Amino acid sequence: MEELAERAKVSKPILYQHFGGKEGLYAVVVDREMEQLVALISGAIGNGTPRERVEQATVAFLTYVKENPDGFAVLSHDAPVGSTGGSLSSVMNELAERVGDIFTSTLKSAGYSPKSAPIYAHALVGMVTFVGQWWVDERKPSVETVASHISALAWMGLRRLPKKPGLSPDGPEPGQRRGRNSADSTPKRKR
Repeated sequence: MEELAERAKVSKPILYQHFGGKEGLYAVVVDREMEQLVALISGAIGNGTPRERVEQATVAFLTYVKENPDGFAVLSHDAPVGSTGGSLSSVMNELAERVGDIFTSTLKSAGYSPKSAPIYAHALVGMVTFVGQWWVDERKPSVETVASHISALAWMGLRRLPKKPGLSPDGPEPGQRRGRNSADSTPKRKR
């Protein structure tokens, strides 16, 4: 707090008066980063076809990661001891809830149950978040390439989304056959 007060050219008591302590300051930083990230994603999914919205949201998230590495570090690391919020899980839950609100109207208008919106929102936010954490260390391929892969995976799942999903019984999906083209088969060896 002394270093911050010195850099801000204010007294330490003024910092405590405004923030109440380190935890309050941390909460303000988390809120600022969260609002910025949510605004980017909300803007990205405001228009376009459903597939374009998935792609645009993914690019927006990964662009935030690229352009705001310090902010993403704050969001993607656990909160300090004694902090009531700001851990990765609480921040991502809040983001998923906001994305879920958008999914709710989209699913409803497409004839799906809006009750499933939180499931899909949390799945997508989780997928992009953990890929973002990986990308911060790798810095390659490009954000656009990574986003295209995530979007393809997400879109293929959403595109084929059944109205009432259920677990498949043992064996292939209806219409699929076991054999060399099946994902769970082992290629035959040549003798």
